[in-house]
Amino acid sequence: MINYKHLHYFWVVAKQGGIARASERLHLTPQTISGQISLLEESLGEKLFTKVGRNLELTETGRLVLSYADEIFSLGGELEDALHNLPSDRPMVFKVGIAEVVPKTIAYRLLAPAMKLPNPVRIVCKENSLDDLLGELALHRIDMVIADGPIPSGLNVRGYNHFLGECGISFLAVPRLAKKLSKNFPQSLHGAPVLLPSEINVVQARLLSWLDGLHIYPRIVGEFDDSALMKVFGQAGSGVFIAPSAIADEVAKHYGVQIIGSTDEVREQFYAISVERRISHPAVVSITETAREWLK
Repeated sequence: MINYKHLHYFWVVAKQGGIARASERLHLTPQTISGQISLLEESLGEKLFTKVGRNLELTETGRLVLSYADEIFSLGGELEDALHNLPSDRPMVFKVGIAEVVPKTIAYRLLAPAMKLPNPVRIVCKENSLDDLLGELALHRIDMVIADGPIPSGLNVRGYNHFLGECGISFLAVPRLAKKLSKNFPQSLHGAPVLLPSEINVVQARLLSWLDGLHIYPRIVGEFDDSALMKVFGQAGSGVFIAPSAIADEVAKHYGVQIIGSTDEVREQFYAISVERRISHPAVVSITETAREWLK
């Protein structure tokens, strides 16, 4: 690969007509510049200058390299001008990946603080599986991932887990089912139709373990990767479904359902995953600080 510092020295020498004038322009000794050009010639495998008397003249290869160098450094100048002329109110782009298991209302509540920063922010949200999002994070295509757990131990992905907080879970259902099951909760769930998050959701194993410990065995009628789809089935009366207690009231109002009961024995956790050990991105700082207060 071309060393662009060496190429710049060559370009200045060619434009100034010699090493002595180039050394004045670059504030370097002639010996330093001569040595750098020799390194460039060595890497290219071609001579760029030939001595004619006491002067240097470009070889055929040197003229070809100069034409490309002119274009390269001209574009560099245009880039500097473009950056200097950017509007002062240009929004900062914040790319965030949301694991598909994270409830949409939770995702919104977590991201909302970034929209209220003093400097404008444009949020780009991507929803996908945690594995795929961590791959995007490793390639710096997104700035942060919101997930329901830390980076899985089996994944060879470099990243840092930032715990945002946790809350218990609530059980919800349409009014006719809620009225029937709200008495003697949670034992009333035994044999009742229940909609569960699928096994890719960390909370599923915790929930089933809690129910098993109480000798409560509901009738599982559906499992869902997408919590929004699970809520739609619950809204239609297919069965009882769960939601993080932190948003249970909002879910009940939005879907026209009622809360049967809640437990803090099963906790939903939320993490921000980034490539930074110490958070510095202003949007991520805002999200983590607000979430830790909200989900403390």
